[in-house]
Amino acid sequence: MSSSEIRKHLKYVYKLVVDNFLAMITIPIAATTVVVAGRLEPDEIVGRLQALTPAHLFLFGFLPVSALTMYLISRPRKVYLIDYACFHGTHHYRVPFASFVEHTRQMPTFNEKSIRFMSRLLESSGLGDETCAPAPTHYIPAHEYCTLEAAREEAELVVFSAMDELFSKTNVSLDTIDILVVNCSCFNPTPSFTDMIVNKYKLRGDIRSVHLSGMGCSAGLISVELARNLLRVSPQGARALVVSTETLSPHLYAGNERPMLLPYCLFRMGGAAVLLSTSAANARFRLTSTVRTTTAADDKSYRSIYQEEDGKGNKGAGLSMDLIAVAGRTLKSNITAIAPIVLPISEQLFFAMSFVAQKLSSGRVRLYVPNFLTAFEHFCIHAGGSAVIDEVQRSLGLTDKHVEPSRMTLHRFGNISSSSVWYELAYVEAKGRMHEGDRIWMIGFGSGFKCNSAVWECIVPAPNSNGPWAGCIHRYPVQI
Repeated sequence: MSSSEIRKHLKYVYKLVVDNFLAMITIPIAATTVVVAGRLEPDEIVGRLQALTPAHLFLFGFLPVSALTMYLISRPRKVYLIDYACFHGTHHYRVPFASFVEHTRQMPTFNEKSIRFMSRLLESSGLGDETCAPAPTHYIPAHEYCTLEAAREEAELVVFSAMDELFSKTNVSLDTIDILVVNCSCFNPTPSFTDMIVNKYKLRGDIRSVHLSGMGCSAGLISVELARNLLRVSPQGARALVVSTETLSPHLYAGNERPMLLPYCLFRMGGAAVLLSTSAANARFRLTSTVRTTTAADDKSYRSIYQEEDGKGNKGAGLSMDLIAVAGRTLKSNITAIAPIVLPISEQLFFAMSFVAQKLSSGRVRLYVPNFLTAFEHFCIHAGGSAVIDEVQRSLGLTDKHVEPSRMTLHRFGNISSSSVWYELAYVEAKGRMHEGDRIWMIGFGSGFKCNSAVWECIVPAPNSNGPWAGCIHRYPVQI
């Protein structure tokens, strides 16, 4: 037997012993107790029970029951995902490569260098020819048609389409929705997004509504956490509607600064609607944990995605050269926070020992990267760009199969901001890969810089592949 095979067997034995340590102790104790009790005569058992004093009965009876009751009362309520739906645009909104390049050539604001740069960027971006952009971006010159009215129309198209599909799937009564959380970073109209939704669907007057803005592409998972916290202090069975989107029309960049041209090339139209509840009735997933990490105290992180005006007064969001390195550092912080929650004890011990060794050796010992495949079957990584997906894949040691939902979402829909993780979950389900008990790790990245995680456990897989991938799932995966 080779040394590698020996190490493999030793690691298997280690995991088996450590992960099942509690069972290995309690089973022999329980078996011994049963054997000892079985050897006693009935009269002897009765005599020992009669010998118990009221104090003994109190300690062995009332206290355990009281402790169990207090635990059941104080533990947080479980939150479930009833269902979700994603916006998928028609062919009228498609932006093929050739059309995009031809369109930019007709735009008077772009110079030849910018056009060549955007053409090269698109070729290596991982985006396909079926991504969708809002109507004003198809006009020439586009920025003259990006009005407030056009932005409202785009928002209503995306949000209402996703919500209509969600309500159709769940058959939920609108009067039973208690909480509404919407996230859209850059478009903040008055009245707000939440008011727009309440007005359209005539929701209750006492609904708790919140609009999160300026939180970047990770805001979808922040909204989930906020809705969870509100549900836990609401009456049992309350329902929360979470809507995640980004409105592009009012923020189309019309200059020639390369860092600001990146979002112009990568961002596309998309949105998702999610229904959560503390009732398990008809639930499809259970939310097990959420973890939020921010590195905004660091100047490089804070400036990695920054909205500002260029030298000619054109407003846009610039992506710095430090973005990938910042994303990697923030991901590591998030891993450190989530690892003790989701990993088996054997992996936690490996990680803890390597962490101590690294501190004692002043960084000479590499930090052990936990094997998250022991905790999750599926990964939904924000499809912010191929470089971001590459960095997460490398940091977590994932295979191409694990990041396939992210790459295919980027190819089919582009960077759809905070809603991308829901398109990725829909991809896994459309492929028939989701099974009861499967665990899903959603990872979102956003300006600030932030890395947010949400962990789900599947209760019931999707009964069909309808959704954003309907009619095209058979073509995926594609070679990029």
